[in-house]
Amino acid sequence: MILRLDPDSHVPPYEQIRSQIATMAASGVLRHGARLPSIRQLAADLDLAGGTVARAYRELEQDGVVSTRGRHGTFVEEVRQPPTAAQELDDAARSFASRALQLGVDAAEAVESVQRVFRQLVNTTSHE
Repeated sequence: MILRLDPDSHVPPYEQIRSQIATMAASGVLRHGARLPSIRQLAADLDLAGGTVARAYRELEQDGVVSTRGRHGTFVEEVRQPPTAAQELDDAARSFASRALQLGVDAAEAVESVQRVFRQLVNTTSHE
């Protein structure tokens, strides 16, 4: 399994891991039953803290993408339907909200920013 982390990204490393593994599972790159590297191994491979990888695996498990079987490891679950637009928006919103919190921005200011950018994009595409 090849994961690439962007250290300059505003998206936290755990979210980059979670998103890439979820995408690989949904696209069939990681097949049902495939065993993921141990938390310790993946953390070492990516030069991250174990807690970062553990959080990504925990969120993947909550989403039903993987299951953890104790000492036996973490395995990819049966692929569900491709994500809906709402699920993809939730994923994007999760990353955005995480970054807003890192910047110390409150919810109202973050929502205002989204609305401003959305209006700009709508105005840009309507003039093309």
